[in-house]
Amino acid sequence: MLIVETIARIRRAHFVQGKPIKAICRELNISRKVVRKVLRSGETAFD
Repeated sequence: MLIVETIARIRRAHFVQGKPIKAICRELNISRKVVRKVLRSGETAFD
């Protein structure tokens, strides 16, 4: 389960810092599929 802080870090890294998805995955040790899911949705918490 992703917590709100992790989701915020993903969104900030992509939209504010302009990092590519692959770099975010390496940095946070999360799969690309999960990162894409977070970026495409407006959710703040996932189960």
